[in-house]
Amino acid sequence: MTRRLYWLDDHCHQTAARIVAVAGNEVACDQTCFYPGGGGQPPDQGFLINQGGGRVAVSSVRADAGGIVWHQLDGETNLEPGEPVTLKIDTARRTALARYHTVLHVLNTIVLRDYSGWITGAQIGVDYSRIDFNLSGFSPELRAELEQKVNAVLEADHPIRAYTLPEEDFANRPDLLRTLEAKPPVIEGRVRIVEITGFDAQACGGTHLPSTAGLGRFSITKAENKGKQNKRLYVRLHF
Repeated sequence: MTRRLYWLDDHCHQTAARIVAVAGNEVACDQTCFYPGGGGQPPDQGFLINQGGGRVAVSSVRADAGGIVWHQLDGETNLEPGEPVTLKIDTARRTALARYHTVLHVLNTIVLRDYSGWITGAQIGVDYSRIDFNLSGFSPELRAELEQKVNAVLEADHPIRAYTLPEEDFANRPDLLRTLEAKPPVIEGRVRIVEITGFDAQACGGTHLPSTAGLGRFSITKAENKGKQNKRLYVRLHF
């Protein structure tokens, strides 16, 4: 399995690595700082830099069923297993995605805690994101309440940290779930937990900012009905 450096340190944006396999235009390394996607967050993009300083773009990343992370490269390469390389993600894009992933944690906690709404889907982007909830009775008044509550958490500057729990311990912690359908990733028998200190903890494999203070101002720009009780909220962050 590829060692996933973002698992406990999702602020790692560059690392030395060694190629362990090459398949067409895809390369697997012994370790990576690239996030391979999941939980509504797209895979990272960036660059692979060889020993001579040559750069090739990494356009996408995926994890296979065996836990190996494959980096999809743009163009032909002459890379070989055993070769040392440097992996460098697109920091601006990662940070934008991490901002939105973090604020969706705040929003989903408030919706579940105060309105009994479970997540039914999400799509994270760099300019805006959307999230679906099993939620009835959405109104302009509820929109304003959610915005006020989320922004109060952001302004409080809660530190954020990640840690892991054994899968058997996680099974006894239903409070760490935010969706009843999708299960969190389990790697080497452990589940990753992201904690917004003093506010919330939930199972999540994605990337986040180090505190809520760097997120900006939150707003809900649009709400749509996606079924009898399924509400889709489009959200934005503003500096």
